[in-house]
Amino acid sequence: HVSLIVADTERSLAFYRDLLGLTLDRQRPELSFPGAWLWVGDRQIHLLELPNPDPVEDRPQHGGRDRHLALSVKDLEPSAQRLKRAGIAFTRSGSGRRAIFCRDPDGNALELVEVG
Repeated sequence: HVSLIVADTERSLAFYRDLLGLTLDRQRPELSFPGAWLWVGDRQIHLLELPNPDPVEDRPQHGGRDRHLALSVKDLEPSAQRLKRAGIAFTRSGSGRRAIFCRDPDGNALELVEVG
């Protein structure tokens, strides 16, 4: 799994679960802080609602130039259209691959890569 620090679990669930379509793992144990676990195939993203020790300002505009999490998608364009309809800015990969980069509500960078 990968853990991401978030300021508001419900806001992050609206992004990861509702917009990206990830499945909530309801077996997350009761911890001393809010959060959620989401399935990405047979792996997980753990959302941790904790104070963020990292700066969120002045991050690179293009998420490919920042630490980021890559997720594979079967068809990139439906994902791009969902992001666009939701008002989420994204940039296309400059490498020639079919990929886009965006940020979640907390500034965590994601790469969506089309795999065929």
